[in-house]
Amino acid sequence: MFIDTHAHLYSDKFTADRPAMMQRARDAGVERVLLPAIDRSTHEQMLSLERDYPDYCHAMIGLHPVSVGADVEEELAEVEARLSQRKWVAIGEIGMDLYWDKTYRRQQEEAFVRQCGWAIDYDLPISIHARESIDELLELIGEIGDQRLRGVFHCFTGGEEQAARALDYGFYLGIGGVATFKNGGLEPVIRAAPKDRIVLETDAPYLAPTPYRGKRNESAFLPHVAKKISALWELPVGEVGRITSANARQLFELDRFAENALA
Repeated sequence: MFIDTHAHLYSDKFTADRPAMMQRARDAGVERVLLPAIDRSTHEQMLSLERDYPDYCHAMIGLHPVSVGADVEEELAEVEARLSQRKWVAIGEIGMDLYWDKTYRRQQEEAFVRQCGWAIDYDLPISIHARESIDELLELIGEIGDQRLRGVFHCFTGGEEQAARALDYGFYLGIGGVATFKNGGLEPVIRAAPKDRIVLETDAPYLAPTPYRGKRNESAFLPHVAKKISALWELPVGEVGRITSANARQLFELDRFAENALA
């Protein structure tokens, strides 16, 4: 059984076939899916999906760095308000994205640091978006300097040195479809990283693994990521599922969360 630690299954890209897509995930052995937040425009879609699948989908709350703009204070106020209203599985996805637009770089940094502070206050892990910004985020984490800050570098695409720094800070590495790409470059990282610090993800509907690259991704494709890792670890796919699911339960305290999330 597998846990998809990062999937936007509430996306409009699944509107036409969401129930069938959810069933395909179950049929593929995906036992649980974590839903990262984006911004105010999609919170209700995310929460609606969680309500429809309360024992299967668990929501995060946070402000995606690509959504950081002129209204950043209003967006962060929404996150802060929602944090106090209920249980969340994590704060995310948060971080920096220096690929699409650097106009609000300073605000992205400030939003990340502020949300890290909330993660410490609420004793929650964080899910980090780090597109072309791994070094910058590692520097910010070092400046925060609080060992209570924990989480996962979602869709990790860095090198061995960056992975080692993230691991030294106590973070996990989220491995998804990029690991299956011919030139993904993650094989040395996956081989070198401790097995108890790797979690699986899809980032659906984005970054579909080979052989579906370029198509809409979904949680049912997660076993293809596990198969790639199984080859690198020289372990059966089922053992990869067992190890990575145990890691996800540990990081996100999923057993405790499932009992109390909607209380």
